[in-house]
Amino acid sequence: MISSCRLFFPEDPVKIIRGQGQYLYDEQGREYLDCINNVAHGAPLVVGHCHPTVVRAAHEQNLVLNTNSRYLHDNIVDYAQRLSETLPEKLSVFYFLNSGSEANDLALRLARQYTGHQDVVVLDHAYHGHLSSLIDISPYKFRNLDGQKEWVHVAPLPDTYRGPYREDHPDPAEAYASEAKRVISRAQEKGRKIAAFFAESLPSVSGQIIPPAGYFSRVAEHIRRAGGLFVADEIQVGFGRVGKHFWAFQLEGRRLCP
Repeated sequence: MISSCRLFFPEDPVKIIRGQGQYLYDEQGREYLDCINNVAHGAPLVVGHCHPTVVRAAHEQNLVLNTNSRYLHDNIVDYAQRLSETLPEKLSVFYFLNSGSEANDLALRLARQYTGHQDVVVLDHAYHGHLSSLIDISPYKFRNLDGQKEWVHVAPLPDTYRGPYREDHPDPAEAYASEAKRVISRAQEKGRKIAAFFAESLPSVSGQIIPPAGYFSRVAEHIRRAGGLFVADEIQVGFGRVGKHFWAFQLEGRRLCP
C-alpha cells in the first residue's frame, strides 16, 4: 500500500503550531531552530517567522485590497522597479505569479514559445516544481513516477565533492560543461531541438551543491549555440539568500546574461 501523504519525520512526527523569528514551536512548547523552510528565509536580511513588520504590512494591505494582478495598481509597478534594480539591465520584464511552480511552468512555456523547440536539458537529481510540466523535468520526481520523457535530457550534477570531477580536477567547470555539451549533442543527433537548459543556480534538493566557478557560463554558451535558452531557477536560492548577491546566478558574474 502506498501512502497518500509522506511525513518528513515518519519515526518521530513533528506537529508545529507557531513560529517566531528563526524558531518553530511544537504543541509541547519545544523550540526548534528552523533550518529547512525556504519561504521564511527570504529578503536581504533574514526576517524569519511572524516578523512584526511583515505581519503589520500584510494586515494593513488586507484591510485595503486583496486581489490578483489583473487590475492596474501602483504597488505592482513599484515592486517591479525595485526588483529591476537588483538585476542586470537586460532582465527588465516581470511576471508576478502565485508560486514557484507557476513561475517555472511559465518560464518553460516562454522558452518553448520563443525558440519554437520542445526539449529541455536538466541536471541530475533536480527538482523544479509540482506541476505535471515540472515533474517531467525533475529527475528527483519523475524517476519514482512515470519515468523520463523523450524530450527531457539529463546532464550530470556539477558536484565537486561527490561527483566524477572533484576539487582536485584541473578544470572541473570545463569537465562538467563538456558533459552537458555531450548530452546536448546526443539529443541533436536524434533530431531533437533544445528549448532550454533548466537549473537551480545552486542546486538545493540535490544537496546544496555549489557548482565550480564558470560552469553555468560555459553551459549557457553550449545551450545558446543549440538554439535554446538558459533558465536560472531561483525559487529556493534567490531573494538575498546567498549573501554576496541578491540572486544566486550573479555568483557567475555578468556572463550569464546574453
